[in-house]
Amino acid sequence: MTIARIFVPRKMESGDCCTLTGEDRQYVASVLRMRKDERLLLFDGAGCEYEAVIRGQDQERVHLEIVRKTALQENALQITLAQSLPKAKKMDFIIEKACELGATRIMPFCSSRSVPLLTPDKTATRQIRWQKIAQEAARKSHSAGIPEVSTILTWEHMLHAAENEGGDRAEKIIFWEEETKTNLKQVLRATEPVQSQKFFLIVGPEGGFARKEIEFAERKGFRSVSLGRQILKVETAALAILAIIQYEKGIFAPKGRENNGL
Repeated sequence: MTIARIFVPRKMESGDCCTLTGEDRQYVASVLRMRKDERLLLFDGAGCEYEAVIRGQDQERVHLEIVRKTALQENALQITLAQSLPKAKKMDFIIEKACELGATRIMPFCSSRSVPLLTPDKTATRQIRWQKIAQEAARKSHSAGIPEVSTILTWEHMLHAAENEGGDRAEKIIFWEEETKTNLKQVLRATEPVQSQKFFLIVGPEGGFARKEIEFAERKGFRSVSLGRQILKVETAALAILAIIQYEKGIFAPKGRENNGL
């Protein structure tokens, strides 16, 4: 059985004691039915993981002792996924799977063809839920950190954020189904391959981007790229993009190809 893993947002050392309460206590004590002297993993979302032993429990708390601290290897590849809001609950799915595929930051935004129209209250509620989804995905995938999910941005604010994130060092790509000159494979396997360890990726909604949005993004330093002849659903496109980049440059890269784009 896979060892249980719980997020605890604090730094600890071997010999420290801590407690689990609320949903975490319920999960460990009632769902997993773990008992005294059994072991589980904690992670702090900031690069460290802790092996802990259950020393006791009651109706409100599970008492743990930290027996080993491990510094996890951070993924050198930093990927920001800017995703235009899709319909219904597709964003929940995209965030969960993008986190599993190594996205380090996710920026939901509204473009001209985004369908959802959210009130400020709904926007705040969604952001909280999405961050919790990211936390749970990091727990299950044994990620070192928890990806940040930003509040929902406007098209202009998202592009402004791209200017501040990685600057000229980031490889900035906007995906457009009408692009005919350049595809992602050509970008990653060019004669002079991409050397950047930072990617800022923009994926559109179901209706895609308007030409004027592509032109505006290009003026901001983005490269318009296609995924090839096949047209993918928005939730499929985002995950395919991340998987391809991770295969070429990151966690799925064949030995000898890691982080060099070759």
